[in-house]
Amino acid sequence: MMGAPIRLGFVPLLDAAPLIVAEALGFAEEEGLSMTLTAAPSWASLRDMLVLGQVDAAQMLSPVPVAMALGLGGSMARIEALSVLNANGDVIGVSEVLAGRMRAQGYDFDFADAWAAAKALRAASDAPLRIGVPFHFSMHSELMHYWLSAPEIGFPQPLDIRTVPPPRMAEALAAGEIDMFAVGEPWGSVAVERGVGTLILPGAAVWAFSPEKVLATRAGWADDNPALAGGMMRAVWRAGRWLGDPQNHSTASEILAAPGRLDVAPDLIERALTGRLVISPSGEERRTRHLIEFFDGSATFPWRSQAAWIGARLALRFGLDPVAAAQTARSVFRSDLYRLHLRPAGADLPGASAKLEGALAHPTAVSSERGRMILAADQFYDARIFDPDHPMR
Repeated sequence: MMGAPIRLGFVPLLDAAPLIVAEALGFAEEEGLSMTLTAAPSWASLRDMLVLGQVDAAQMLSPVPVAMALGLGGSMARIEALSVLNANGDVIGVSEVLAGRMRAQGYDFDFADAWAAAKALRAASDAPLRIGVPFHFSMHSELMHYWLSAPEIGFPQPLDIRTVPPPRMAEALAAGEIDMFAVGEPWGSVAVERGVGTLILPGAAVWAFSPEKVLATRAGWADDNPALAGGMMRAVWRAGRWLGDPQNHSTASEILAAPGRLDVAPDLIERALTGRLVISPSGEERRTRHLIEFFDGSATFPWRSQAAWIGARLALRFGLDPVAAAQTARSVFRSDLYRLHLRPAGADLPGASAKLEGALAHPTAVSSERGRMILAADQFYDARIFDPDHPMR
């Protein structure tokens, strides 16, 4: 018997894995859905596909729904986030020319210390850094602004941030169009494999547990289609739980590597899943925890405080009122629908829908609907704490 049809869009990145696995391993079918996946060449095209109704839901950069709610980007449409697909998943890399200058000054590429990496970048650059990111409204862009625009870092020139689709990032680096990049895996590793880039940090070194991609729909669609929305959310949540089990990483890599999905070598995907990356063309390896997280630490919960942080950061850059922007942003992350549709699946749910962002230096037990749950460490590199009720502090 055929399930209810539902169309999902994605950009070929590791963090599309919950959507791909939900379809490939039958989680969607078990929820009574016939899921069709469509790959998009860029985030702008995927956003437009969603807005125009060409897909029902999509993997989306977490700042996009917030930016649209704030009237940024020129679109009058509104979309919302039903869940987070993954925490983290980005890597930051530099051209081989820039890497050589950093090495010559003694930088050891420890792949962990954001302060040391920024200092080395500042010493090695004699012109504004041209930085490739997949989209202007992206966690990549927000992390780069938060990190390199900080007064404590002291870059003398403004950042030159440019939009480059993820599959083109290595090509842009090789062509000299950009000096460095922030991109989701496996495209950072592709730059290393092609011998044109060296990785200097995971995105988690800037914000230890950032909401990278979300499961997005047009505003109101999930309220109007509760059966479809609930089934989709549960299927994707179950896929994330499966991906969170290290025993499944090898199988996941093979599934994701297939043509029409990520279409890259399985070993590049497995490196990111395990957190064991080759960071340079010479073969240097670094291991990092939570390089990408699909389940543990309440990774999929759409915290309204995370949306508020995004809203406040966008407001500061675009001349909006940060307090009003943070308040508007809260409504875009639908923690209410997450609770409604994931509770029947057995998901443990936090007692609150907002928290202090950046306050956890270590995994921490907090109250939940089923007792206690462990939240992951979520510190910012500069140890600041964001209070969603007082976003200007």
